[in-house]
Amino acid sequence: MVRLTVARVLSGRPRLGPVRLVCVDGPAGSGKSTFAQRLARGLRSHGADASVLGLDDVYDGWSGLEGSLWPRLSAQVLEPLRRGAPGRFQRYDWHAGAFAEWVDVPVPAVLVLEGCGSARRAADPDATLRVWVEAPEELRLSRGLERDGAAMRDHWVRWMSDEADHFAREHTRERADVRLDAYGKMSA
Repeated sequence: MVRLTVARVLSGRPRLGPVRLVCVDGPAGSGKSTFAQRLARGLRSHGADASVLGLDDVYDGWSGLEGSLWPRLSAQVLEPLRRGAPGRFQRYDWHAGAFAEWVDVPVPAVLVLEGCGSARRAADPDATLRVWVEAPEELRLSRGLERDGAAMRDHWVRWMSDEADHFAREHTRERADVRLDAYGKMSA
C-alpha cells in the first residue's frame, strides 16, 4: 500500500505553497506513525524530499487534540511553509508536562503530518492526500499502554473518547482519500 500511496502523493500537486501535505490521521495506537515513516522512506526512495511531523510533539498534553493545536500548528508551521519559508514549533515534553525547545521545520517537497486530528477539515485546502489508519479499540489501547505504561490508562481512555468525538464531528474517516487497517492493508 505504501507504493500506491507514494504514487498518489507524487502525482498530486503541491497545495501548501511549494509543499505537498499528506495528513495521516486515525485513532491513537492504530499505526499512523509506522505508516508515516514508511511513506516518507518510500517518497525519499523516489527522490522526493520528505519530512514527517508527528503531532505528538505539538499537542498540549493529554487535552491537546483541540484548543490551541491547530492555531499554533497553522501559525508556526503551515503558514510559513505556504510562503516557502521554514516553520518552527515548540515541542511538547510529555514527561515535564510543558513545552520545551523549538524545532525547525525546513521546506520539504512533501510534509507528512501524522497524528490524531491531522486531517481535520481545516487541512483540506492544503492537503494533497488524506490517509486514515484504523485498528480495533482493544489493540490500540494495548499498544498505548505498552508504550506509555499501565499508569496512563485513564489518560488513554479519556483521549480515546475525545478523539472519537473529534472524528465524528469532522467525519475524518469518510473524507479520507486512502483508508488502511492497522497492518497497512486497504480497508473499506
